[in-house]
Formats: sequence, structure tokens, C-alpha cells
Amino acid sequence: MSEIFSPAQRYELWLRIELIVTEGWAEIGEIPRPAVERLRRARVDPEHIARLEERVGHDVVAFLDSLAESLGDDARFLHRGLTSSDVLDTALALQLVQAADILLNDVDRLSAVVRRRAIEERATLMAGRTHGIHAEPVSFGFILAGWLDELDRERQRIVTAREDVRVGKLSGAVGTHATVDPRVEEMALAKLGLRVAPVTTQVIARDHHAAYLTTLAVVGGSLEKFATDIRHLQRTEVAEVREPFGPEQKGSSAMPHKRNPILSERICGLARTVRGYAQVALEDQALWHERDISHSSAERIIFPDACALLDYMLRLMADIIEGLTIDRERMRANLYRSGGVVFSQRVLLALVQKGMSRQDAYRVVQRAALTALDDGQDFRTIVGEAPEVRERLTTEELAELFDPAYYLRHLDVTFERVGLEPVALAPSPARGGAQGGGS
Repeated sequence: MSEIFSPAQRYELWLRIELIVTEGWAEIGEIPRPAVERLRRARVDPEHIARLEERVGHDVVAFLDSLAESLGDDARFLHRGLTSSDVLDTALALQLVQAADILLNDVDRLSAVVRRRAIEERATLMAGRTHGIHAEPVSFGFILAGWLDELDRERQRIVTAREDVRVGKLSGAVGTHATVDPRVEEMALAKLGLRVAPVTTQVIARDHHAAYLTTLAVVGGSLEKFATDIRHLQRTEVAEVREPFGPEQKGSSAMPHKRNPILSERICGLARTVRGYAQVALEDQALWHERDISHSSAERIIFPDACALLDYMLRLMADIIEGLTIDRERMRANLYRSGGVVFSQRVLLALVQKGMSRQDAYRVVQRAALTALDDGQDFRTIVGEAPEVRERLTTEELAELFDPAYYLRHLDVTFERVGLEPVALAPSPARGGAQGGGS
């Protein structure tokens, strides 16, 4: 990813664009073909260009001057009718397309890891949580299936952003083609694999670029969401998952016992950085008239950084999930830690089915649930002693309401919707057991 935005690669793209434009001029008879052939021998010298830029204060001028020193008279055919932004914006489009291809590969790798672990943990019972409080039973595989579905959407967003930014311009100083034949633009951009921006000023409108960077920020937000879940599940009081932790890794300079979720925390911090870059891209949309240069300095930072950061974040998240230790027994123990109140809705619905009003049934179940929570007692025992419950539910019927398998009975539907195998795999010994045993 860094190579895409390196000075050497940028100059190579500029040269490629300049040469393809000369081919277009030759096609319509404006440049002699032998000169085009000689121009193809041109080579860029990044260090020389950098030295020239220090003197002239303009990167494209320095680039052209450097070429002119080695090309002689043929250099006059370069940059014919173009303005600097023709080269800069077209090259940036090529860079962002290449960056998107890397990000798509990263998403595919992460999705494959999430997919595999979702199948492995399909039946791993745990407490679902809303507001951080126990809600109803879910499975860890179900949670991962949700992550996979979100990654599928993020992939499509990157595909859309890639296509949106895949536009170039070779239309001259203010976009009117006064000095560049539109046929040259069309031929050159077709060879570069870019669409023609229908209307431009001196630059391509920055809504394309804002949409691209905003997409990167949204993808980063999904990674932050996954990382936040992992951080919460690794808390000492929860201890249901653990990030990978190297044999010689240390979590604290002062406390040897510390094993902190630093990788997930890192992703959260970097997601904020990418969001900040997206804000800059949004502010770069409003340029003065046909163009000013206020966006240029910012874009030299935000695009290389944001693309490299998201590349790193996607790879890091794949490593985290690949090496995540999952303590299944701890998950089950935590599910019952609240005295079984996670089954309260089933009791409520059963009482309503037996003829109680929902309001009366709610009061009975809530009173029993809060007593169990406050006093550390067993919810099933307390609610079973309520006269309203004894009148309507047999001991067997009440016991059936506390079967956690009930909550997973429709998982096949969810898994099939996201393209996962509906049948649970046998638990892997490497990841099962009380210690979690994960890789």
C-alpha cells in the first residue's frame, strides 16, 4: 500500500499518463509518431526531481524539467495542452483504484477468517447483552455471523467507491478542452482504464474523493465495533475471549499479571484517525470557482495515510480473530451468572398464552427476576413459587422454558442468509474446554 503512494510510483504514473496523451495526439496527427517512440525511452529520476522541486517550487514543473534534460527537443511534445491537475488527478484516480483493490483483498481475507470461526462457534452459548446488561441467550457464532454480514456490506461499499473514483480528466486549464482535443482525452483515459469525468474544472470534483474516504471511515467504524466487542468480552469480570498474546509479550511495565486487549484498542484508535481524515475530505469539496489549492496539501496526507491505516487495520483484525481464545465454559457460566433471568421473556409469554393479561404477567415475572438479581437467587425457583405461575404452569412446563436450545433453533435461517453452512461443526479440541484452548 505504501508503494502505491511513494514518490517513485507517483512519478511513474505521471510519465505513463504523459506518454499515453502523446499517443492520443499522434492518433489525430498532431505529434509525429517517431517522436512518440523516442519519448517512450524516458525514465524518471525521483531524487533529481526532488532537487529541482526545491528550486522551482512546483512538483509537476520539476518533473517535466527533469525529463526535458534527457529528452532534448522531443520534450516539447510532453504535457501538450495539459494543466498540472490533469496529470495529478488522473494519477490519483489510478492510485485510489489500486488501493481499493488491496483493501478488497484484505476484506476477503478477514471475511474468510470470520466465516470459519462463525461456523466453529455456531452453538457456543453465551449471554446476549443490550446496554451491557444480560438480555437473552445467543451464540458466539451468531455474533460472528453478524460481523460477516457487515463485512459483506463493507466490501460492496468499497467496490462502489472504487468505481466512483475511477475517473480521470485531461481537459486543460479550466476543463473546457480549449487546448486538449476531447478525442485525446477519451483515447488516453480508455488506455488507463479510467472513465471520463463528463464535466470538470481545473480539477475533478472532490465529491468523488470525499465519498471514497468516507467509505474508508465507515469500514473502519465496523472494525472498531468488532474491536469494542472483543475489548468488553476480555474484561476481567467477563473473561469470555482473549486476544492473541505472545509468549514473551508484556502487558504492563508495573503489573506483571496484565494481559490487555491492546490490539483491539489500537484498531479503535486508528478508526478515529480515519474518521478525522474523512472529515478533511468532506471539507475539501468546497473549492473556489474552477479550483484553488487548499485541498492539495491535505490530500497528500489523508489518502496515503487513510489507505495504509485501513489496510493495516483489516489485516490486524484478521489476525486477532484468527488467534482469538474463546472460553466456552466461561460463556455458559456467565449466561447463568444472573440467576437465569435471561429466560424471563419465555416465562412471560407462557403466562400470557395461559390466559394472563400481559400487564399482570409482566409484573409477576419482573418481581421474581429483580428479586433474583438483588438477592443472588435462582430465578426459576422464585418465579415457580409465585401463585400465579403455579396455577398455570406445571413443573415440566416451567422447566422447558429454561432450555437454552430454544434460542438457537432458528440459527440455520440466519446462517443460510449470510451463506454459512447450516450444520454445526464438531467443536475443535484446540479451541474447546474450560481454558478456551484457542490458538
